[in-house]
Amino acid sequence: MANITVLLREDIDNLGGRGEVVKVKSGYARNFLLPQKMATLASKGNIKQIEGERTALLKKSAQEKSTADAQAEQMKDISLAFERRAGEGGTLFGSVTSMDIADALKAKGYEIDRRKIVLKDAIKETGDFTVNVKLHREVTIGIPVSVATEGGVAEAKAEKSVKVRTEKTADADVAETTENNSDSAEENAVEETES
Repeated sequence: MANITVLLREDIDNLGGRGEVVKVKSGYARNFLLPQKMATLASKGNIKQIEGERTALLKKSAQEKSTADAQAEQMKDISLAFERRAGEGGTLFGSVTSMDIADALKAKGYEIDRRKIVLKDAIKETGDFTVNVKLHREVTIGIPVSVATEGGVAEAKAEKSVKVRTEKTADADVAETTENNSDSAEENAVEETES
């Protein structure tokens, strides 16, 4: 397979940052990078133009990084809380996805693209999590996300666990009483044989 050299116009994970000149498979460039305007061909004829674009893109990237740093500083105290229906053991009936997190951030005044929210799988259980948001290629912030059960479901679950504990305690008391009775019966039997 043939490789071709392209100039990246956008940051692409596992490939490179904006302004970098990289070699990629010709099919990847022809079918994805070039039609999406994420890269341009780096040929001998336009090498000077590419160097000019590269410096301009690097300046733009530096400006975007400083903006991302400022936004990360503003967002450092943000935490998100979600309430969802959940079954026993804290397993959610639905899930909390990157779209839900993006909507919650938008409600707080931060317009973040859902693709910049690093979430391998949707959150499917209750608890506390840290979700990384990639504001820039070099700037990532961790946002605490808390997922709890809806309103009265958590209380009913707590009452149920107390009830189960009470029943277990009662069973343990009955077992203890039975053991004590059998011990005293054995002692009585031993006393009768001795006399």
